[in-house]
Amino acid sequence: MFLRMNRFWQLLAGLVFECWFGLSPRAIGAADVASQTAKTEIKASDPLTFAKDLKPLLSEYCFNCHSKEKPKAGLNLERFKDDTIIMQDRKTWQMVMEMIESREMPPEKKPKPTEEQRQSMIHFIEAELAKLDCNGPVNPGKVTLRRLNRTEYNNTIRDLLGINFKPAADFPSDEVGYGFDNIGDVLSLPPILMEKYLAAAEQIVTKAIVANPAAQTLIKRIEAETLPSTANGSTFEDRALSLDTEGEAYTEFEFPQKGEYIIRARAFGQQAGPDPARMSVRVAGKELSVIDVPAIESAPGIYEVRAPLELGKQRLAVAYINNYNVSDHPDPKLRGDRNLVVDYIEVEGPLGAEPPPLPETHTRVIPRKPVPATQHEYAKEILQKFAKRAYRRPVLDEEIERLLRFIEIVKMDKGTFEEGIQLAIQAILTSPHFLFRWELDPTPEKSGTARTLTNHEIASRLSYFLWSSMPDDELFSLAEQKLLTQQETLEAQIKRMLQDPNAKALVESFASQWLTIRNLEIAQPDPDLFPEFDENLKTAMRKETELFFEAVMREDRSVLEFLDANFTFLNERLARHYEIEGIKGEQFQRVSLNKGSGRGGILTQASILTITSNPTRTSPVSRGKWILEQILGTPPPPPPPDAGELEESQQALDSASLRQRVEMHRAKPECAVCHSKMDPIGFAFENFDAIGRWRSLDGKFPVDPSGTLPSGQSFNGPDELKAILKSQETFVRSLSEKMLTFALGRGLEYYDKCAVDEIVKTLVKNDYKFSTLVSEIVTSEPFLMRKKEGDTP
Repeated sequence: MFLRMNRFWQLLAGLVFECWFGLSPRAIGAADVASQTAKTEIKASDPLTFAKDLKPLLSEYCFNCHSKEKPKAGLNLERFKDDTIIMQDRKTWQMVMEMIESREMPPEKKPKPTEEQRQSMIHFIEAELAKLDCNGPVNPGKVTLRRLNRTEYNNTIRDLLGINFKPAADFPSDEVGYGFDNIGDVLSLPPILMEKYLAAAEQIVTKAIVANPAAQTLIKRIEAETLPSTANGSTFEDRALSLDTEGEAYTEFEFPQKGEYIIRARAFGQQAGPDPARMSVRVAGKELSVIDVPAIESAPGIYEVRAPLELGKQRLAVAYINNYNVSDHPDPKLRGDRNLVVDYIEVEGPLGAEPPPLPETHTRVIPRKPVPATQHEYAKEILQKFAKRAYRRPVLDEEIERLLRFIEIVKMDKGTFEEGIQLAIQAILTSPHFLFRWELDPTPEKSGTARTLTNHEIASRLSYFLWSSMPDDELFSLAEQKLLTQQETLEAQIKRMLQDPNAKALVESFASQWLTIRNLEIAQPDPDLFPEFDENLKTAMRKETELFFEAVMREDRSVLEFLDANFTFLNERLARHYEIEGIKGEQFQRVSLNKGSGRGGILTQASILTITSNPTRTSPVSRGKWILEQILGTPPPPPPPDAGELEESQQALDSASLRQRVEMHRAKPECAVCHSKMDPIGFAFENFDAIGRWRSLDGKFPVDPSGTLPSGQSFNGPDELKAILKSQETFVRSLSEKMLTFALGRGLEYYDKCAVDEIVKTLVKNDYKFSTLVSEIVTSEPFLMRKKEGDTP
């Protein structure tokens, strides 16, 4: 076996080198994530001009260090004369905007613009960068070659082999970029992850494929030192279990069939007294045999019992039954402490039985019994089919020939045909063609152009977008027929896939990250203030949001219902939390919501209200910031270093409501600009406490849920705010951008604006249907095309 594994690692190293050779560090490593572009305000201000609005501020705060005379860091902003110049040097102005937005510029000890001036500069540069000629050459961008994240890996293994476990459970956590964990620029490949891939591949093939189907008996060894015992026991020299008093060492053992078994134990006695150590072998509490153990440490003995046993899990035990410990016997030869030391227990059987039926995971890969004369051809057939599905594309003959070498390794080592297939599949599962989403151009081509993805690349993009997994047989078949570039085919597949059980992955992967409800796992409301918050309530909160998103998706409802809807899903625990009567049991039920109840849509669900609160109280700032970021796509800039915190002393709590204290805080000029956007939105939800319960009082003060947006629109309570948000395009655009980001696996760039505009336009035209959103993303140029390798974005 050592020879086989040594050759395996040598060949695997060569195979991996061949697969990986030529990949650039940029394609595999993690890159810095650029800041998001083309943000949209709730309501745009009056148009700005370079000469009137930006140049005077540059002159006052920037030209002193970045002019023709003093171009620090090689940057001369004085050379820019009008709006058109910005379009010609996007990278420079993107950097300028980021520096202003992060407050890195102007530097310390230099005059700084007011917050209003800062936002004006950012808004102007942002607007200029967003200008694009949608009738010009197509620029679909390109996605960094990226590995499968943990969810995608688990799902792909499930669908590839039909194996029901999660091998990626102990992989390192996936990095997050642009709010999602499937972004190519941040999915790095640390050495520890490669080790995990190798270990997982071995574990997967062992579980999926029976290495020796012809074997009629099971032989399983259990190391005794790992077993619990009812005796005073101790580990003997780190290799065995010493039973120092009477009692048994035991385990729950699964006997696969009814039949005759041999139970054997390797043991010896630390002998003392007139008799040898004595051992009892027991199954299901019944004593099968009592055995004298005269063996000593230098020559342990193997003792066995043969007995008919029933199918199923039963307690298997060996017991020490004649303890002896006499230190003062008149005969010195009879003084001493007798103990029983057990090295291992082994079970063999059922004897003479027919082998059990092969599992579906085995027959999926090896559908029929191999015939010795045609094993090579059969192995080639198996590997061609498996590798094509694992690599999610057609495979080359030379790739199969490399894999067949693993079969030869095992054959030379006198292993079984099935062991050879196991070894070859391990190599496939550790290949970059399996581990990575592969969209590299097959041959070097002229740069400066875009190409349409191949049918297999489209199938892969589509399945990982909607299912977070590999394509199924129908997608593979359509790819083989080259039909996936046809819009009718794509739209039919979208409808089918959204109704498939695998579409649950869009809820678990996209919705949970878009709405950040994964943060519920780390939410810790103060147990003294909120003793009702427990694991059951937390689970119910998340389940409500997941079921609600799934209903909008599967019923093809309007995406505006994410903001406000007349239904939700509750079980008894969550209904009691919401003070809604008539819901019984742990099962979730669809529940109609009364108009004016304050509930409806994701913004008033307890999951969102909890993750946007502090442990001890609500946070209008956090709730407003969350809506700006996740719902409207208009994140506020970071707070200034001296922003300070709210006064939380008991005197402050007694003297003013939370709203009043927040309003006093935002009276500071440096805080007012951003807080004027965040706070009114957050105030609308002050009727909900820190775990999402309805309330009328904040301590002893009445709750005031009214507010006025920077646009001048006023509201009183969540229902009126939701009506305002639904009436504007901002939410629809933000959702489109976020889902497109998730679908592509990259952040959006300025040239994606044309695609987003078209998605939003069609979505509005088709009554905001969820399927329209998905369809427009899948049929968009960024999804179906990519820039050639070597091109800059």
